[in-house]
Amino acid sequence: MEEQLNLSAVLDQVCDEKKISREVLIETVEQAVATAAKKVFEDKEIEASFDPETGHVNLFQVLYVVDKVTAPHREISLEQAHRAGLEAEIGDELLFQIFYLESDKKRAEQQAKDYAEIEALQFGQHGFGRIAAQTAKQVIIQRVREAERDNLFDAYKDKKAELMTGIVRRFERGSIVVEVDNGKAEAILPAREQVPRESLRPGDRVVAFVKDVDKSARGPQIILSRTHRGLVEKLFEHEVPEIYEGIVRIEACAREPGARSKIAVSSRDRDVDPVGACVGIRGSRVQAVVQELRGEKIDIVPYNDDPARFVCNAIQPATVSRVLIDAERHTMELVVPDDKLSLAIGKKGQNVRLASRLTGWRIDIYSESKLKQMERRSLAEMAAIPGVGDAVALAMFQMGWRNLRDVAIADAEELAQVPGVGSVERAEQIIEVADDAASGKLELNVKYPELPPEETGEEHHYSDDGDGGGE
Repeated sequence: MEEQLNLSAVLDQVCDEKKISREVLIETVEQAVATAAKKVFEDKEIEASFDPETGHVNLFQVLYVVDKVTAPHREISLEQAHRAGLEAEIGDELLFQIFYLESDKKRAEQQAKDYAEIEALQFGQHGFGRIAAQTAKQVIIQRVREAERDNLFDAYKDKKAELMTGIVRRFERGSIVVEVDNGKAEAILPAREQVPRESLRPGDRVVAFVKDVDKSARGPQIILSRTHRGLVEKLFEHEVPEIYEGIVRIEACAREPGARSKIAVSSRDRDVDPVGACVGIRGSRVQAVVQELRGEKIDIVPYNDDPARFVCNAIQPATVSRVLIDAERHTMELVVPDDKLSLAIGKKGQNVRLASRLTGWRIDIYSESKLKQMERRSLAEMAAIPGVGDAVALAMFQMGWRNLRDVAIADAEELAQVPGVGSVERAEQIIEVADDAASGKLELNVKYPELPPEETGEEHHYSDDGDGGGE
């Protein structure tokens, strides 16, 4: 038993290998053994102290010197103390060692004889030596685990939002455990952070974005992601020196993991083309990123402070004929040639969806023929307002009021300036009728124009309600 409790060599080894403070480990063991002793020795006041010479945790019972004893397990009267040959005063604390090891049995018996009158010192060993050894072992193991997790967190907390390369080791409940930093640590790639249809097997090399370093996690603390848009940004930073040096900047990024990404780039140097820098000679740089993303397509577009130009760049490879901006609703209406509509929308709306996420604007796309149809319908509706007619409706349309809703919120004095309206009173009447018609309270007698089949057109709406494809 005594050999099991000699902790000095164990503490030295643990401190050297695990880089744990010896003082912290000793304090933890003292507290654990003291707590275990209190459960065994019932109501006694217990203190523990590690003895570096013997490698044991010594236990002491505390007795308080009082005038009248009310708690025999914790108190001793002044008279008893004096009879036992102890120099004490009221309020003093006396410490008596608890000899719980088998080798200290004779010392325990001798102490009981020396202080036969002190009831609190008359007790057996209760087999506490075995309990103390087990407790010390368990505490050291637990503290080592905690220290390892603390050390791991301290070592990797600054690597959040960086790239990490590792080897796939195993699968746990849908998550992938990845060995990183040449086996020094393990990271986890949760199922929600894995790219759909991307197959990873044990032994595969994988590059991932460090999404978080979670100190409270039960398993691996390093949380990786293959879906985060930061993975695209960091891969370009590694492949493009101009980005790493700060000459070229990634202004925005939108991603649908495994399918397509769009990044908007700008340059601080007029002589450096940001798009060309990211593409590289013969596409070498962008292809390196695509390869790391296992075939995910990437669109690189120039950033522009002008929202309209930025949106037009973002909708590439489609070309835009006209842009109509509704600042209040944060919406842009893009008009594209009929033969470019499907290209602008993309497969299942992917292109316009990513463009909306990239720019932060809601984007509505219309073909040119569809826009003509909408304009003719709006002109017909405005012309149907009593007293307006085709000529006034056309003038209103040309001056910016493009439908009933626009007229309903118009300023009467501004509307009165339209040729044919004539007065503010007349403008107010037009606004009132337009408001009722737009809200459905009034049905106008509208004569919609007949359109040829080729002008029926199409339209597509998309509102950015995502987060750019993985945070």
